[in-house]
Order: sequence, then structure tokens, then C-alpha cells
Amino acid sequence: MKFTKTLSIMAAALLAGAAWADPIVIKFSHVVAVDTPKGKAAEYFKKLAEERTKGKVKVEVYPNSQLYKDKEELEALQLGAVQMLAPSLAKFGPLGVKEFEAFDLPYIFDNYDEVTKVMHGAVGAQLLDKLQAKGIKGLAYWENGFKNLTANKPVRSPADIRGMKIRIQSSKVLDEEIRSLGALPQVMAFSEVYQALQTGVVDGTELDPSNLYTSKAYEVQKHLTLTGHGFLGYAVIANKKFWDGLPPDVRTALEGAMKDSTVYANQIAKQEAEKALAAIKASGKTTIYTPTNEERAAFRKAMVPVHAKMSDRIGRDLIQAIYKETGFNPAQ
Repeated sequence: MKFTKTLSIMAAALLAGAAWADPIVIKFSHVVAVDTPKGKAAEYFKKLAEERTKGKVKVEVYPNSQLYKDKEELEALQLGAVQMLAPSLAKFGPLGVKEFEAFDLPYIFDNYDEVTKVMHGAVGAQLLDKLQAKGIKGLAYWENGFKNLTANKPVRSPADIRGMKIRIQSSKVLDEEIRSLGALPQVMAFSEVYQALQTGVVDGTELDPSNLYTSKAYEVQKHLTLTGHGFLGYAVIANKKFWDGLPPDVRTALEGAMKDSTVYANQIAKQEAEKALAAIKASGKTTIYTPTNEERAAFRKAMVPVHAKMSDRIGRDLIQAIYKETGFNPAQ
């Protein structure tokens, strides 16, 4: 089955590989809804790219896993079947660039300012450069939101989630994070989460507000606890051979469009998360709970040892560099 899928991706890549057509078509695939921060930013990039290249480029945006699911999209990009993606940072660990899993470490960021400092500073740039060896050009980081725990029973402490099956992305760090709570991690494509929650294949998940809302997963989860234990962000990437081979004037225009789209994406991230939480609350289908300082401290105490456990995998120096930027102290 996987071999057949790979052949279909290769066939798509061959069809896409003709030398510069008029216009140049960029297929931009992603796995979330159009009305998420990522979805809106992708559409904004399309608008700017087509305007600034004066029609030389046509951007086709494919949201909601219309072309490829989580595990398929990076292979499709490397083979040239699509030209651009914006995968979550957790996706790069399975690709072999394990350093990106530093962004998955629980409670390593307390707020958007800390995220911005790391993502858009020297640490973030060094990580994007590591993708080149995989045939990938790292273009930008798009912020999204802080993840929270959902379930069909109240979750006030790590003990409340013990033994539950929790959906995660494919990340060794996220796997260890859920195990630190005594729960059972279940790797699953984002497109399958709603049905899995609805049918009880999994008991809960960790999602940011905008993806929880736009996927309608809140409709099949009775409780949302604002643990804010992890951050979900994206890297906008391109097939390196495609990007480097673009006519210089086109590439320059696209770089400018990406820069401005990134400003837009990161400006709306927090706003969209707040709007999503308000909409979930207004629906009356999910009870939203804000932990007390003591309850939050209990989750943090349970999860932060994951940093030390994963340091050999991610890199001690990298983790320390992030600590230096954010002022994080694992002992507190």
C-alpha cells in the first residue's frame, strides 16, 4: 500500500516537473482548515505572490489534507509533487532532523514573546538550515497557539488523565510527555482526530484552540483544560531544488510575499486562539477549565523531566540555548 502511494506521488512529481510553465504553479498543501491562522496565512501568501509576480506565479492552496495526510506530505514535497508545505514542527523529527523536537518540550515557552524570540532568532535560523540536507528550503516560521488537554471527563491533575489514550503527533518528545502523565500516547493523523474522538478510539487529545475549534473536535470532547503545556508552530518550507531554480526576479518577489505573510500569520495567531476559545465556550458543548496556580504547577512538575530525558536526542546545547533565550529554569 505504501509502495503504491509512493508511486502515485512520484507520478505527480513528474507531471509537476516540466520546466517553467506560464504561469509557474506552486502547489501549497497543508492539513488544517482554511479559517485557521495557518490557513489564512497561506491564502494571504497566495494573494501577495500572485500580485507581486504580476501573474508569473499561480499558487494553488490545498487545505484539510486534500492532497496528502501528515505522514505523506513531506515525502510529496521531497519528490516535487508539491512545492510548498507548512507542517508543524513535530513533523521534522521523524524526517531525521530531531532538533526541531525542542519546540515540543512541555512548558519550555510561557508566552508568545518567548516563542518569537527563539523561532525568529539565531536558534530558529540554525534549525531551518538543517533542512537543506533533506532537499528542503526553510522559508519561515508561522506561530499558532498553545496546546491544551481535552477529554470526556474533568482533568484537574495528572492523576485525572492516567490510563487515558491521548492522540499526539508523531514525536518522541510528545510520546514521552504523555507518558509522563501516566497516559497512553496514540499517534494519529490530524484528519482522523474527530472520528477517533467520536468513536472512542482515543479518549482525548492535545490541541491548540484554533485547530480544536475549526476541526470541530470540541463537539466530541466534553472538557477542555487550559494547561498551555506546549506550543504548536509551523515551518513554511519549499522543495529546495524548485525554490533555488526559480527565476531570480520571481524568487525575490516570493521571498517578499513570504516575509509579509509571516508578519500577518504571527500577528493573528494569538487573536485567532482567543476567538476560538470564545466560540467553543459559546457553543456550550465543552466545559472550559482554567487550572489554579497549584494545579498548573503539578502538571509542570510531572512534565518538565521530559527535558532531561530527551536531551540526548535533541541536543543538550540546543536546549540550553533556548533556556538562555527564554530564562527557563527546569528546577523551578
